[in-house]
Amino acid sequence: MLAISHPQKNETVLIAGAGDVGSRVARRLVAQGKQVFALRRGQMPPDPAIRWLRGDLTRPDTLRGLPKVDAVVFAPTPDARDEAAYRAVFLDGLRHLVEALPAPPRRTLFVSSTAVYGEHAGDWVDETTPTDPPGFNGRVLVEAEQWLASRDLGGMSLRLAGLYGPGRTQLFDRLREGKVSVPRGRSVFANRIHVDDAAAAMAHLLSLDAPESLYVGVDDTPLPVDELYDYLAGLLGAAPPPEGPSAPGVGNKRMSNARLRAAGFQCRWPDARMGYAALI
Repeated sequence: MLAISHPQKNETVLIAGAGDVGSRVARRLVAQGKQVFALRRGQMPPDPAIRWLRGDLTRPDTLRGLPKVDAVVFAPTPDARDEAAYRAVFLDGLRHLVEALPAPPRRTLFVSSTAVYGEHAGDWVDETTPTDPPGFNGRVLVEAEQWLASRDLGGMSLRLAGLYGPGRTQLFDRLREGKVSVPRGRSVFANRIHVDDAAAAMAHLLSLDAPESLYVGVDDTPLPVDELYDYLAGLLGAAPPPEGPSAPGVGNKRMSNARLRAAGFQCRWPDARMGYAALI
């Protein structure tokens, strides 16, 4: 893929969709001395270091008066898990935002997902692997990535694997309640990244002078899902989950973060067992 060269540093950044992940990115950028604007629909957190803006990406009339910025991090969350909601946010919302900005940003980071990949029978997958999304979410994200790549916006996409971290511990409750099953002995892999590592990766990519146009955002250690869940059950004092089918619509693959590491990024939590244990 072609590298995108932007020797200027991104001193002003707009976080479009400043929920949990976006807010974590915003705080990291502020700590680096950046001027950060954060757009969200709901209540503004009491953080005076961030310049909070209220707006809805699906309603262009609420996006008037946006500031001129060097870079955009596009990290919204749809209202519902259906195709219409995904299209309204990731396709229409991205276009609405770009049209509302007073000038094109030099860099635009689109937060995508490894849902764009399909079934690979446990083989390694990276940025060069063709997309084959099994669900509507992956299909919409691929369309949005392609739209961004076709514009002169310094576009790059970060395809994040499953997020976990503070406030994302539903798996613990399900394991305690015996509501989880796993495919055993079949090397079906789980791919994860700690939410703080995901935010750190975004901030790191914005700091690069010549980033690639696409990165996979995952930790260093894809794990068989039965191995990971048995380990967590042991930490929680719960029974190992019983045998059961793989999660539908995910596909079995091992995600590689080699390109991200080659760009100088290192996960604080390179193995999800370490990250989950710290939460417990």
